[in-house]
Amino acid sequence: MARMHARRRGSSGSKRVYRDSPPEWVELKPEEVEKKVVELFNEGYEPSVIGMILRDRYGIPSVRQVTGKRLQQILREKGAEMPIPEDLKALIKKAIRLRQHVSVHKKDYHNIRGLQLIEAKIWRLSNYYKEKGVLPSDWKYDPEKLRIALTK
Repeated sequence: MARMHARRRGSSGSKRVYRDSPPEWVELKPEEVEKKVVELFNEGYEPSVIGMILRDRYGIPSVRQVTGKRLQQILREKGAEMPIPEDLKALIKKAIRLRQHVSVHKKDYHNIRGLQLIEAKIWRLSNYYKEKGVLPSDWKYDPEKLRIALTK
């Protein structure tokens, strides 16, 4: 995966084999997989972690291959909606941790710059999600309010 703000680390890596039907070794039916996805989400797991748990514990290489639906789509159909998308939430948590660090270490210019870059990504990603209708159009990135909301 290429980095946004640095000229290093190319995009080389292994690719998933193209397959539109589930492999022979998957024993769970699509309904059981959907039920397991919702169950794991209700336990507090993020969608990316749910995918890894299904892969490692249950031998399901891809939820989409088994059910024909994406993991997020299954959650939406079952009424389990996330207020903030997972990638944006991770960036916000990272920025909040960096803000706390920079408030103590005021001369840490390297991490002050890092915070600026992370917040630029947050603003860019939030604009994208506002355009797509995932976030409300009046949503704003406010670190103080979000810090309280994300810690609950």
